[in-house]
Formats: sequence, C-alpha cells, structure tokens
Amino acid sequence: MLMRYASLSKQGARRNNEDYIQAIYHPEENSWMGIICDGMGGHSKGELASQTVAETITRYWQKHLNYKDDQTKVEKACLAAYRRFSQKAENIGNMEMGTTMVMVSIKNTHLTIAHVGDSRCYHFRKKEGCIFQTQDHVKNSSGWEIVARCFFTGRPDVAIPEIHQATLQRGDKILLCSDGLYKSMPTDILKEKVMEEKLPAEILDEFDLLCVESGDDNYSGILLEILDI
Repeated sequence: MLMRYASLSKQGARRNNEDYIQAIYHPEENSWMGIICDGMGGHSKGELASQTVAETITRYWQKHLNYKDDQTKVEKACLAAYRRFSQKAENIGNMEMGTTMVMVSIKNTHLTIAHVGDSRCYHFRKKEGCIFQTQDHVKNSSGWEIVARCFFTGRPDVAIPEIHQATLQRGDKILLCSDGLYKSMPTDILKEKVMEEKLPAEILDEFDLLCVESGDDNYSGILLEILDI
C-alpha cells in the first residue's frame, strides 16, 4: 500500500498546547497508525493526560503489529493506557485530569477507527465525499457541553472506546482532528478542503490559517491519503 500523510499540532489561542499527536508507519507491514489526544480543559495536567494515553496506545500497537486489528485489541490498548494514566494521576496526588482520544489503524486495506470524547475522525472517498464521521461523546447540562466518554481520573467506566471498521479504497482520505480544529470552521468548509486535489500538508496549512483566524483553542490534525492499494 502506498500512502502519504501530514500532521500539525499548535497551541493556538491558549497558553500551552494540551493536544498530543503521534503517527507511525511500517511500510514493510502495510501498517499505519495515528492518534490524537486532547487534554481536557478545566482540569489540571491536560498535557500529561494526553501524552500518557497517546504514547501508551502507540507503544501497545507497535508491540502487537502482528495481532489482528479488532475490538479486543483496541480495548486492551485502551485498558493499558488507562492503567498508565491512573498511575500518573496517583503519582501527583490523584489529581483530576482527563483527555479525549481518537485513533486510526490501517493494516493492508483494513481500517479501524476508535474514539472516546469529542476529538474526531472523518473518512472521505473520491466522488462520494465524507462517508463516515465519528459521533461526539458529549451531552448538554445547564447550557454546558460535557464530555461523556474520556480518560478521566477514577472513572474507568467512561474510558470505553467506540469502534468502527471499514475497507479502504485507492484515493480515500482520513482526517483525525481535535475539536479545536473542526470548531474553527464551518463543517462544509472542512469537508470541501479535504476533498481538494492537494497534498495533505497543503490542506493542513489551510486549516492552520483558519484556526489562527477563528480559533480559540489548541488545534491538531493528521491527514492521510491512500495513493494505491
């Protein structure tokens, strides 16, 4: 499989960047994995929460490249991440901290998407546009938007990933992003730009400009394009 991808992660209007991203590519295994975690505002150590979860899931994936990408593998990776996350929280006095997570794994033509929270993944196909979008795990309470699923101190019951699987085709594009990116522009603009015949880095550069103009949060994105199967 031939692919190309680009990424960005910036602090935007915030004082520090609590997003954390990673992407790993093993061409000899026809394998790619990308992840974005967004430390939750209103709680301490968001940058520690996001980095811990992203790095633990990535390490688990690298150690288990030969295992089938399925629900069991995703759940075990997230369990390992929650255990590590909980240990970090305990080490700093059981401080309340939290993070969202969205990840994509590709093995040959097999696509696996998993997420908790309101970081998103979009799957695009030529001539069809966006054929899949993760649904945010949020609920409204007294006018506030509350993240219903996430990695959060003392709450293993809400660190439950939602999983979607599909088969990739040549020309497909996958966008992972934190809410700071997609909330900085109208949804139709985001989708139109991903569908443009441009390099992933060029499209992310355009998103960067829009986030600078209209955003009020950290923003991160990974854009992947499948060139050939």
